[in-house]
Amino acid sequence: MVQTLQSHDRQVHLDFHTSPYIDAVGADFDADEFADRLVKAHVNSITLFARDHHGYLFYPSKRHPEIIHPHLTNHNLLIEQIDACHKRGIRVPVYSTVEWDEYSALRHPEWLARDPEGNTINGQPMVPKPNFYESLCLNSNYREYLLDHINDIIDTLGPDRIDGLFLDIFFLVPCDCERCQVQMKRRGMDHTDIRQREAYCSILLDEFKHEVKELLARRVPGATIFFNGSHIGPSNKASLGDYSHLEIESLPGGTWGYDNFPIVMKYVRNLGKHVIGMTGKFHTYWGDFHSLKNINALEYECFQMLTMGAGCSIGDQLHPKGKLSDAAYDLIGKVYSQVEDLEPVTQGTEALVDVAVMTPEREWNMDSHLSESLIGANRMLTELGCQFDIIDPDADFGKYRLIVLPDEIVGTDQLRSKLEEYVHAGGKVIGTYMSLDNGSDATNELYGNSMLGESYWDRDFIMPNDTIGKDFPKEELVMYERGARVQPEGSQVLLESVQPYFNREGKTFCSHQHAPSTGVKGFPAATRNGGVIYFSHPLFRIYRDYAPLWVKDIFADALNLLLPDCLVKKTGEGVPSSLELQLRKSESRNSLLLHCLYYPCKKQAVNLYTIDEKIPLYDQEVKVKVGDASVKSVTAVRSGEVVDPSRYSVADGYLTMSIPKINGYEIMEIALG
Repeated sequence: MVQTLQSHDRQVHLDFHTSPYIDAVGADFDADEFADRLVKAHVNSITLFARDHHGYLFYPSKRHPEIIHPHLTNHNLLIEQIDACHKRGIRVPVYSTVEWDEYSALRHPEWLARDPEGNTINGQPMVPKPNFYESLCLNSNYREYLLDHINDIIDTLGPDRIDGLFLDIFFLVPCDCERCQVQMKRRGMDHTDIRQREAYCSILLDEFKHEVKELLARRVPGATIFFNGSHIGPSNKASLGDYSHLEIESLPGGTWGYDNFPIVMKYVRNLGKHVIGMTGKFHTYWGDFHSLKNINALEYECFQMLTMGAGCSIGDQLHPKGKLSDAAYDLIGKVYSQVEDLEPVTQGTEALVDVAVMTPEREWNMDSHLSESLIGANRMLTELGCQFDIIDPDADFGKYRLIVLPDEIVGTDQLRSKLEEYVHAGGKVIGTYMSLDNGSDATNELYGNSMLGESYWDRDFIMPNDTIGKDFPKEELVMYERGARVQPEGSQVLLESVQPYFNREGKTFCSHQHAPSTGVKGFPAATRNGGVIYFSHPLFRIYRDYAPLWVKDIFADALNLLLPDCLVKKTGEGVPSSLELQLRKSESRNSLLLHCLYYPCKKQAVNLYTIDEKIPLYDQEVKVKVGDASVKSVTAVRSGEVVDPSRYSVADGYLTMSIPKINGYEIMEIALG
């Protein structure tokens, strides 16, 4: 029976990568015990393994019985797992792997992707060997094997057992094998250019995705399909029609960290697909057997998904013997019971935003990482309480009242024209550093400045004034990274820079770091051209690298000039910057929902950030824009407390309220008249 995604947002992704050198695989598995444990943990969807990265199968294959795990004690393991779950209403997508398969790599070296020197291409080169990360090429007979394998899953399990497929490892492998060279030549592509090899791999993967989607639609109508590449961004849009939904793999204890999920989610939630976030119960990341995440961390990660409109998925790995860990599912159950209680309020809501941050990301390859400037922008705007999406140049700009161009947005003619039309229609823009700099000294009409390239100074200073930097003393403040030189051509100077004595180079240096101020005015640090404000320093990369308060405050001052009536404001004294506020709207309940999330994150370890405590906040004052609507009541959803009217007021289109208590996570429901 094909189960839909609707109302199946408490998922477990159950890894089962199991070495052929382990025996008695599945010996302790009991189908009823397995499924009952999931029910007790409030799980209503679980991704289970047909085939793992070692290359072995966990079902009684009709076409490839030789690949069944050599020590699997019960060849019906997957079938019994599915049947027991379905009996209890638990949805089961079926997992298989694509570019990593140790069994195939060892037995079919002709299927392996190769670099220009003929070496294999390892997808995780920093991981010590032995490992199963040697990449396979879909331009080989491996592709036919994969399609045959998918048909085998359907034939053996039966269509009624397949709710969906989760196909893993879709990375842009720059293969230079003879087959790829031939196909690239046919397309007029240069196989000696690694970026073009990656571009061809993207074409190849998209073709395969479409082939699988068509196969599944033909054989299992209504089944879901997700292709996992460990990241979702603008480059996924070409094949988006072949996905039924999106899952954001983002385990904070791994390479993703805590910046990744909110950045990716704020982008993908506008792609028109149901979205599920994915963390893990591990202290670190995948394969971390016998570890448990701190419950406060798991709460934070799952609740953050809810604040942004995503479903939840928690990664785990089944022990080779086939028995679920009671400790792990007690942990998962404690979090998912809370998620389940909130579903009547959280599901079916939409984000309310008035700001967009443009991502510099256009492509994603094996060397890619999130933009440092985008990370800084996400941190800064979240701390300020801004309600924002992350967009690319193809987005509908008219949905937003203000667009931020962080540090490094490439200014194509099309983007400039689109922004100019947006500003002409009343939209506002804040640009920083090299965003929209076309590499010449021509006048940037949007900014009203001549762009003259990089600053002469490694570090210089800004001089706060009564408009920008108004809460700081009127003396120099250092800007920790090199800015740009601009000359006003019709713009108004909002903030001046101040020159240092010299750079730290050759014979010139002073003290331990940079030279002090000369007091001599430099090029403008901020300008305004109507509804557009430009900062000449890389504010967001500086904030990501050093987090100076004055950098956040000068941006906040500019934001307030252009958007004084933003959706949400932190107004009370002592409201912590790390209190995350996300505003959503429920049409069915005719209410606004202010999600309030506060779990202090610490850098206690060299290798990862941790969350191990929950500190309640009391009497936090915030403002929420309600416009002309009347407010019937304000309720703290999780505590159940109906807020006394003496704790809130409505004036000038805003509800000002004092939130009685935030114990990690609270949702303030504002019922509208």
